[in-house]
Amino acid sequence: MKVLALNSSPRGKGESKTGLLLDALVTGMREAGADVEVVQLRGKTIRNCIGCFTCWTKTPGQCVHKDDMSLELYPKWLDADLAVYASPLYYFTVNATMKTFMERTLPLLEPFFEQGEDVTRHPLRRQPPKAVVISVAGFPEMSVFNQLSSWAQVVFGDGLLAEIYRPAAETLTVSAYEEKAREILEAMAQAGRELVAGRKVNPATMARITQDIMDDRSHLALLGGLMWKTCIAEGITPKEFAERKMVPRPDSIETFMMVLPMGFKPGGAGDTQAVLQFIFTGEVAGACHFTIAEGRIKAFPGEAKRPELTIETPFELWMDILTGKADGGQMFAEQKYVATGDVTLLMRMNELFGN
Repeated sequence: MKVLALNSSPRGKGESKTGLLLDALVTGMREAGADVEVVQLRGKTIRNCIGCFTCWTKTPGQCVHKDDMSLELYPKWLDADLAVYASPLYYFTVNATMKTFMERTLPLLEPFFEQGEDVTRHPLRRQPPKAVVISVAGFPEMSVFNQLSSWAQVVFGDGLLAEIYRPAAETLTVSAYEEKAREILEAMAQAGRELVAGRKVNPATMARITQDIMDDRSHLALLGGLMWKTCIAEGITPKEFAERKMVPRPDSIETFMMVLPMGFKPGGAGDTQAVLQFIFTGEVAGACHFTIAEGRIKAFPGEAKRPELTIETPFELWMDILTGKADGGQMFAEQKYVATGDVTLLMRMNELFGN
């Protein structure tokens, strides 16, 4: 099978979730013996279709534009057995880069009309490659892809072999969800193997790809909100946020209970068994505690009965420490907060928690 894999994401490697999924799919396809070429459309010059219909009259089947589309990509597309269209979800459909590519395949059609029972179409000069559509979105619900799915089914019809959609895609590169992300990418590779071997993706494989990453979808809105508030407050973009390995700044005890476990390091914890308690003062006042056991951490509201370590601190001060704006050891030495109990746990914070 000859495959042309098209990635229309404007983001590069390491940032693009579209590319992350596509790379896994391509890996599986190649393992199954397919000849796959991956094209990053952001690096190509593809002019907009100007609706001149030269490709229908003066030069049938040939576009008037002489750019990367007509000179390179269109011939490769025609020669492929399968085309993979990978695009982030923009305004509930493919982005402009992918849409421009699609519109420039107009030379495939003849100008005449074919009347079907319920639809009128243009006849094809030749059969186009079969299609697989991949898309990612930040929202957690699969329903966000409904409009794209409807469009894809109309455009590709019986030639559409698979639609692969991944909601809550930004979580794929969050270390706290590394295990789930690995399962999803392994399932994407399996989908690639299945498409080459049987021209379809098995339902069980698709279920693994689309599985929930978070146990509670409402956490996505809270964590996403914290990230955006942090970016706005610091005057940075999400890309800069990631490059600086920043931590979203909690604005409540509830969000602190969500953020702290995301930085937990099981390897650093080892066989540690302890209860860490925080008592906050200031504008955000209250308590919460965390249990560490068997390489896992769990958060609970309120005070614990017998904590190994209790930290009493102004809320904003500890958020400064959490986000790297203040040094925890220095603040302790200056008596800006109080720690009682097993203070060695306090000294091990950098072992237990990271970004």
